[in-house]
Formats: sequence, C-alpha cells, structure tokens
Amino acid sequence: MITDFKNKTAVLTGAGSGFGLECARIGAKLGMHLVLADVQQDALDKTVAEMQAAGAQVLAMRVDVSKAEQVEALGAATLARFGAPHFVFNNAGVGAGGLIWENTLADWEWVIGVNLMGVAHGVRVFTPMMLAAAAQDPAYQGHIVNTASMAGLLNAPNMGIYNVSKHAVVSLSETLYQDLALVTDQISASVLCPYFVPTGISQSHRNRPQDAMDAAAKPTRSQLIGQAMSDKAVGSGKVTAAEVAQKVFDAISAGQFYIYSHPESIGSVQTRLEDVMQGRNPTDPFAHKSELGVELKKALRVA
Repeated sequence: MITDFKNKTAVLTGAGSGFGLECARIGAKLGMHLVLADVQQDALDKTVAEMQAAGAQVLAMRVDVSKAEQVEALGAATLARFGAPHFVFNNAGVGAGGLIWENTLADWEWVIGVNLMGVAHGVRVFTPMMLAAAAQDPAYQGHIVNTASMAGLLNAPNMGIYNVSKHAVVSLSETLYQDLALVTDQISASVLCPYFVPTGISQSHRNRPQDAMDAAAKPTRSQLIGQAMSDKAVGSGKVTAAEVAQKVFDAISAGQFYIYSHPESIGSVQTRLEDVMQGRNPTDPFAHKSELGVELKKALRVA
C-alpha cells in the first residue's frame, strides 16, 4: 500500500486522453514527476502544457507502445531524468470490433501490438528498474497498473479481437502480481477493468498506423455495426474517466488488485465463471436485454 505520492515518478502511456490524461492530472495535483507518452503528438503536447502549468516536472515522448525499441527508449530516458519510476501506468489501448473471422492480419497485428505487447513492453522495460531500486533502498515502494477492460473478463460478441487482447492483459497482470510477490514486498500491481467510460478509445482508429490502414480492407458490415455500438455505449457512459482515475489511485493506496469502474457489472463475470465451472454452454450475453440481441442478429443477418 502506498499513500505518499509527492515527488514520486509516474510513467503513463496513453497520456494524451482518457484514463492516462486523468491519472496525469491527479499525479500533478499530488506533486508527482510525470513521464508522459502517447502516439498522438498534438494530444501529448496539450497534456504536457497542462501538467507543466500545474507545476509538475515533465518528461514527454511520442511513443508507439507496440514498438519495443520505442518503449525501451522511454525507459532509458526515464532513468536518465528521474531515476527508476515508482509507478507505471501501462494504459495505452485501442478498440476494434466485428465478427472475429473478419478481422484482417493487419487488425490483429495492430490491436494485439498495442493492447497486449504495449503492456508487455512496459512490464519488461520498467519492472527490472523498479526491482533494482527496491534492492538499493528498503524504503522504495513501487506499483504497476495495467489497463485491461471488462472485456478481459467477459466475451461480448462482435468484439472478439478486443476481447482476446484484454483477456491476455488480465492474465499478464495476475501473473505479474504473483511473480512480484515471489521476489519482493516493495512492488505490487493492479489491473484496471473499466466498462463503458467516455474516453477516446472508440475513435482509436484515428491513430492506426498508415501501413496497417493501407492493409485494412474496407470495413465489413459487422465492423461498422461494432463501431456504432461502441460509439453509443462509450458515449453514453455515466462514469467519467476522471472518476475512474481516482479509483485507480485509491486502489494503489489500498493495495487493491482488481479495479472496476462499474462494480455492479461483476454479476456478468460470475455468470461466465459459472458457465466454466458447470461446463455449460456460454450464457446469452443479451439475456437481460433481449432487444439488443434481436437488434444485433437482425442487423448482421441482413442479406
């Protein structure tokens, strides 16, 4: 559990919007040093200006987290400027939908590259630095927060590629928590599993690399439907990104691993786990909102 954040260093990927931006805002208020990374330069510049105006010491780098060498460069720059970080928020992520067999190779490489490998690179680069700092200073405390999703605990239809990436992040994070516990009492981890929260993720295709854009075929019907559903669900979310960011800091202070934006949605996870435990076929995800299922089937089955 960590309650003193002042003058501690936090690395935040996806810092230009959503949870990354809101966590940076809280960090600035708490007097933290901020290492800000984002793939979108203009959004990153705005975040940097805001954090510096708030009095924070800032190191900023444009980073595509799917590229190992760029995350490694971020790590080296962090170490040179501030030393080993105390907090790492592996937050950068992208969204994608559509029937799972319709996702192209470019879709898979982009989503898995950012959502899973981005977290893997962050863990691989920063954890050894944090362990070295802990070994040198018995008072050092560190914490890693990986952003997954409720899609890492559930498997909603028509968004399979996203589900796959986020389930992997939950698995990675649970293993990280256990592995850290084997070797140190000074560093721990959490996984953030937000539901539909108004962030920029439903429009993440704006940052899709040009080569992946070129390789992508014209969106299929299911992908267009998935995009529309995502836009509607994310846009109508009642819990704000700022509220979720506060939950993250509260969880760090409490030593809490699982962080939920919508705790009431955990019932759906229980149903899924009961399916697994009882060996029964997956429960209809629209059982409580049958009109949504009817609407989706009708839209997908139109000739």
